[in-house]
Amino acid sequence: MLRNFIRTVIRRLLSGQSELALAGKEPVLQQRFQQIKELGLYLHIPFCDQICPYCPYNKELYRPDSAAKYTRAVLKEIDTYADMMGKIPVTSFYIGGGTPTTMLRSGLAEVLDHVFKKFDMHCGIHMESHPNHLDAANLDAVASLGVRYLSIGVEALQDRHLRILKRPYTVKDAIAAVDRAVNRGFECVNADIMFALPGQTYAEVEEAGRTLVGMNLDQVSAYPLFSFPYTQMGKKNGTRRLESAGVLRRKRMLGILEDIFYGAGFERTSSWAFTRKGIPKYCSVTVPIYIGLGASGGSYLRDIFYLNTFSVEAYVNALNSGKSPIALSLDLSERMQRLGWLYWRIYETRFAKAGFAERFGEDFDTTYGRFTKMLAFLGLLSERNGEIVLSSKGAFWLHAFEDLFSIDYVGKLWGNSQSNSWPEKVDL
Repeated sequence: MLRNFIRTVIRRLLSGQSELALAGKEPVLQQRFQQIKELGLYLHIPFCDQICPYCPYNKELYRPDSAAKYTRAVLKEIDTYADMMGKIPVTSFYIGGGTPTTMLRSGLAEVLDHVFKKFDMHCGIHMESHPNHLDAANLDAVASLGVRYLSIGVEALQDRHLRILKRPYTVKDAIAAVDRAVNRGFECVNADIMFALPGQTYAEVEEAGRTLVGMNLDQVSAYPLFSFPYTQMGKKNGTRRLESAGVLRRKRMLGILEDIFYGAGFERTSSWAFTRKGIPKYCSVTVPIYIGLGASGGSYLRDIFYLNTFSVEAYVNALNSGKSPIALSLDLSERMQRLGWLYWRIYETRFAKAGFAERFGEDFDTTYGRFTKMLAFLGLLSERNGEIVLSSKGAFWLHAFEDLFSIDYVGKLWGNSQSNSWPEKVDL
């Protein structure tokens, strides 16, 4: 009850809205592209070789026939957007999942070829992968697709934690996969690692951090194990009981990793990510406006957020019938647009205030100066040469803010969307 009350108060203060709800209606998109100067692209691959019990993302078990149908449907969705977008430059391209490498030889190349034919691409490809998929031949195939930024879902570096997470490899296997990837010539190789795992000790967190530094990675994305009530872990253990570490314990664990990464020459490049200095970061969509392709693909076009149906079958059937795969949409007020822009720029831990004026035609300090001054007084951020920069303390409390807001919102939105292909409404 207290968490809900705090969420409501903060939401009203920042957004001016006491309630948020996505409606099951198809938005009119054609006119919305006319004022867009550039955008990002996200492609969702909803297939996995197994279903991990903690994973909140939209996925189902890989089957060759499903992958073939999915490929054809994504090609049709690309064509739909190509007609509306024209020559708008695409300045970031991210492929997530699920496990994108499940489709490495069953449709992914065809989809990427179509993307580069139909859209005005001005970026490299960032893609997620699985340690078990990164033998030498598969790494050659990944590179041949034009992927220059590769992320590997390592998740844990003690075998007992890999067993708890039901990851189908050993620490030795994961280290070998990373070693092959970092020596393959990608511009950036990232490893995802979780902390605050059930029963995890501070010594194990330190051991994992030092192991990661020794693996010659370009980037590490470190995040706590979040609990979602619709995952296998959440259903079995209950959301609250699954939170294996309290706020202060998580703060200490993150501090251990920060000390290790900063000491090894890494710098923070997002709320979660630490990148070696001078290396271009691996990242998800990096522009404030983007479209999402595939089942559960989410899109943000200035004044609207919308989401495709999560069901692969429903997504395929809709496109094969000449219908839109969009299941939910939310019109955004000007105030909500400003708040969304601010949240994602803060997530990157550093941004220029001039970008706000360029996007909204308003002075940043006039709109948010009273908030940033308060946060600066608390030591959560600072201002340098017209940039807002989060401190390590600020980055941690952003994690806590995400736990209070984003995880709850995502849980409601994704949980409802996974249980209902075409929801009439989702209250956040």
